[in-house]
Amino acid sequence: MPHDAMANAIRALSMDAVQRANSGHPGMPMGMADIAQVLWHQFLNHSPMQPHWPNRDRFIVSNGHGSMLLYSLLHLSGYDVSIEDIKNFRQLHSNTPGHPEYAETPGVETTTGPLGSGFTNAVGMAIAERKLAAEFNRPDFTLLDHFTYVFLGDGCLMEGVSHEAASFAGTQKLGKLIAFWDDNGISIDGAVEGWFTDNTPERFKAYGWQVIADVDGHDKAAIAKAIQQAQAETKKPTMICCKTTIGFGSPNLAGTAKTHGAPLGDEEIKATRKQLGWPHAPFEIPKNVYDAWDAKSSGEEKHQAWQVLLDAYQQRHPELGREFQRRIHAALPENFADTLEQWVNAIQQEKIATRKSSQFCIEFLSSKLPELVGGSADLSGSNGTQCSQAVMLDADNPEGNYLEYGVREFAMSAMMNGMALYKGIIPFGGTFLVFSDYARNAVRLAALMHLRVIFVYTHDSIGVGEDGPTHQPIEHLASLRLIPNLYVWRPCDTIETAVAWAQSVLREDGPAVLALTRQGLQPQQHDENAFQNISKGGYILIDTQGEPDVILLATGSEVEIAVAAQQQLQQENIAARVVSMPCFELFRVQEQSYQDQVLPPHIKNRVAIEAGVPETWLPFVSDLSNVIGISTFGLSAPAPEIYQALGITADKLVEKCKKICK
Repeated sequence: MPHDAMANAIRALSMDAVQRANSGHPGMPMGMADIAQVLWHQFLNHSPMQPHWPNRDRFIVSNGHGSMLLYSLLHLSGYDVSIEDIKNFRQLHSNTPGHPEYAETPGVETTTGPLGSGFTNAVGMAIAERKLAAEFNRPDFTLLDHFTYVFLGDGCLMEGVSHEAASFAGTQKLGKLIAFWDDNGISIDGAVEGWFTDNTPERFKAYGWQVIADVDGHDKAAIAKAIQQAQAETKKPTMICCKTTIGFGSPNLAGTAKTHGAPLGDEEIKATRKQLGWPHAPFEIPKNVYDAWDAKSSGEEKHQAWQVLLDAYQQRHPELGREFQRRIHAALPENFADTLEQWVNAIQQEKIATRKSSQFCIEFLSSKLPELVGGSADLSGSNGTQCSQAVMLDADNPEGNYLEYGVREFAMSAMMNGMALYKGIIPFGGTFLVFSDYARNAVRLAALMHLRVIFVYTHDSIGVGEDGPTHQPIEHLASLRLIPNLYVWRPCDTIETAVAWAQSVLREDGPAVLALTRQGLQPQQHDENAFQNISKGGYILIDTQGEPDVILLATGSEVEIAVAAQQQLQQENIAARVVSMPCFELFRVQEQSYQDQVLPPHIKNRVAIEAGVPETWLPFVSDLSNVIGISTFGLSAPAPEIYQALGITADKLVEKCKKICK
């Protein structure tokens, strides 16, 4: 079987699927087909029948617009991706969507498309592989020992997150991370020489990478030699710089931007078939090509050999074996929810900032969950993410549980996604809430992929004080609440913070944001049902003897303002219920009967207070005028003065309540 036929099968499927969909990106799959064929046929350890095999090599297409390359590889090698799936590329409810989507298609390791993110996920996966291998491998029992491979293009390298991630990967000395740069000199707008003239090889050398430059991406022997050289380097990640032709095989369009993001057209596809010596009809793959690509048998042999190793490991090291199985399947310890509830019920409160409360929670959880891996974007002390049990995770100590990410909010977040995707790790990382803007794309992807990732965002309001408007989040809570499947927690005291942490760890189908204060908060009075109440996202903190005249709603630092207002209103014979709403999203998924119990539909007198833009409160109040919030940027002054100047006070809340209760 000529190797060209194997690579050309990728090219044919890619151009045919894009043409049938009348949408897509044929250029990258056609250009990187030779590299993919060498890697997958000669080097990649994987099992199509066991796509979640823990010791498989990870393969990420960071330039995710070239998704047909990945779908072709999955189909040809025997994954559950049929020729009908290929024909349905980019169609409604197809498992071959426009960009690779995690959990939608067997064999897709992560959702890619936003350029640079997949590359950064791969860095996180490589960190996870090294950590878990150090924890669980034993002499004669190497459970985890594999490579992480990532394809990326010029666009990935132009995105700033690639600089963040590449620098960090070099510092971490991730020797099993191997990247392939599709150096074709073309992006959407044309030849990149007008806007991308970096000396990429020297850049990566400066980051501490091994760089294999000027590899002919269409010379299979040269590609194989480069991969062997990359695998031999154990102390540095490797960048293989592959010179390729975008749209390779297209006689009239190859090497041009016209192949990047549009179908080639029927006539050009016909000419390409002739140029490649591929006489077969659209979506027709000869049996001998299928046979050459088929990895089901060889993959299952590798998987079965590993399973025999795992069985022997579990007999020799039964406790470690059970822990490995628990961790790799992302399961929590038995009865862990009960453990968390007992812990919360025993907490003794004091007036402290919720960032300090969070650190207290991390201390407890780290003692119970070895999979908890923390970090901060150069704000460990400010975020409270580093507890006494933190051990630095680096090349010298891969078993550590804390990463100093440096000032790299976006990369930190995307690397945490990679760790969560790998399984066996629950990552959390901190920065200031205002800097969530830098990380937002990774937060969104964590929600899209339903990953258990915890984003710790401190300095959550104008309570930051003297640092001023640049550091005072105003719109950030609202904007994060708009991301589907993201639970945004803003706790008011230590107990609410503990429940927020507990629920974020217990949640299996999505990420959480913990928005925490810099300033100390007055602890609130909670009853014996605190854990269950707070776990519903919104609950009655203070109630009236009869039906309330008005309901006060608040989160975080403004809960104590609402409590103070309730006491003033009581003196004026206005009965006010105080509802704490630490997590809107969780409250909204409760039974309607519970929501109606907390917020009776017939009680229209409701006023919300929060130090941020008011719009996300509209589902809970009758009118935007019934929200005391902030629609301007902050001020530079001590926090109490800013609260007073911007009207986030108990007096303003009382004034508003008296007006609507007339």
